[in-house]
Amino acid sequence: MLDLLRQRMAAYPYNDLPVALPEAAVLMPFVDQPEPELILTVRAQGLSTHAGQVAFPGGKRDPEDPDLKTTALRESLEEVGLPDDQVEVVGNLSPVPSRFGIKVTPFVGLVRPGVSLVPEPGEIETIFQVPLSFFLDQPPRLSAPVEFYGRRLRMPSYHYEDKHIWGLTAFMILDLINHVYDADVRFDLTGEQ
Repeated sequence: MLDLLRQRMAAYPYNDLPVALPEAAVLMPFVDQPEPELILTVRAQGLSTHAGQVAFPGGKRDPEDPDLKTTALRESLEEVGLPDDQVEVVGNLSPVPSRFGIKVTPFVGLVRPGVSLVPEPGEIETIFQVPLSFFLDQPPRLSAPVEFYGRRLRMPSYHYEDKHIWGLTAFMILDLINHVYDADVRFDLTGEQ
C-alpha cells in the first residue's frame, strides 16, 4: 500500500496556488507498517484558532525556515515530538488556502513504527491514528457546493470513532487518496454548471 504511495507521489500533478498569502506547512504522517495508519491530532481547546479541531502537525513558516518541508518537520517535532530522522518525506501535495488567509502546503511522510509521540500540551490535546483503509473504504460526506478562492468545491468530512475530520485536513486526505489510490471522489466542481 505504501509502495504505491511512494510511486504515485513521485508523479503527483502539483498545482501552485497563485495568491500571495502567508505560508504554512503540515506533515501528513503515515506509520510505515503493513496496515498503514495516518497520525492526526486534536488541537488544544485554548487555542485562538482551530481549537478542538482535528489537524495534522504543522504551522506557519518561520523566517529561519529555509523551505516549507523544514517548517512541516520542525512543527511536527514541536507539536508531537516526532524527530525528523524518523520521517521519510515522499513528496508534497498542492498548497491549499485556509479560510484564515494562509497558504498551506501538505508534505506526505512515512514514519517508522514504534516512534513515541508526545503532545505539546499548549497546542495539542491528543494524538490518534486512523487506518489508511478507513479512508479508502469510507467515502467522505460532501457538502453542498461552496465558492472558495474562485473555485466551486464540495467540502469533505469524515467521522472516525468520536472524531470529526473536516476542513483542510479532510480536503488534503481526499486529494491524496484520489491521486494515489484512485478514489475518484469528485469534490472540485469548478467550471461545471
